[in-house]
Amino acid sequence: MDDNDPVGTGDAPPAAGGSRTGRNLPAAIGVGAALGALVIGSLYTVKSLFLVVVMATVGVGVHELVKAFASRQIRVPLVVLLAGLAAMLGGAYYGGPVSLVGAFAVTVMVLLGVRTFQGADGFVRDATASVFVAVYPALLAGFVALLLRPEDGAGRVVTFVAITVASDIGGYVAGVLFGRHKMSPIISPKKTWEGFAGSALACVVVGAWLVAWLLGGALWQGAILGAVMVVCATIGDLIESIIKRDLGIKDLGTLLPGHGGAMDRLDSLLFALVPCWLLLSLFIH
Repeated sequence: MDDNDPVGTGDAPPAAGGSRTGRNLPAAIGVGAALGALVIGSLYTVKSLFLVVVMATVGVGVHELVKAFASRQIRVPLVVLLAGLAAMLGGAYYGGPVSLVGAFAVTVMVLLGVRTFQGADGFVRDATASVFVAVYPALLAGFVALLLRPEDGAGRVVTFVAITVASDIGGYVAGVLFGRHKMSPIISPKKTWEGFAGSALACVVVGAWLVAWLLGGALWQGAILGAVMVVCATIGDLIESIIKRDLGIKDLGTLLPGHGGAMDRLDSLLFALVPCWLLLSLFIH
């Protein structure tokens, strides 16, 4: 999510006469609902179709990052990264964590090898950016496939997405109504501690409910999951904000009206994936 996201975590209230978010809220809600319907529809029909949706969405995010780096003359091989993303998602779903790590390692080797034949000038800069994109978002996205693998995988993915959405909505409402104390004025000036508290409350409640209802776990397990995820989602949001500030851009893309680009939607989701998979693997058997 970007700094002005209409459902971002803890936006502070605007100055008098100004827009609360600087975004088209009806469009943002409509796009969000459409994305939710696409996720649910693919999850509960053919699991592999859901993976295609994930691959397409994250692939757009990879393209956005590659394009953003190119604006600063940083060369990142898009085709290799897209192939690596496909290998990581497929490997994770069909082969588990070992295949995910293996596909990631091969992707990094190919990235470095390709860049080697383009000369020494800027090698460290380009190679570092390439590996960065291979991790964020490609490797992190692979954990969606790991969530999906078990028999109750659809429920795990729904729980993960719902908690992250709860973080967005809870933070937005609390931030608009009560936001006064800025969380990080330099990185994301509209994020507030009151908004974060709203996110935390929403995540804990939704986590406890869905883990118990969909996955047969305990309420306390869902509450812990929600508490951990809200911290990770917020950090992911701030990381994407600082990437954009460093590159001097407002949004990484314009694909989604009212939201920005794909990465402006994926930032908090990606960063919350790993702890969600780890905790659900520990809690639910």
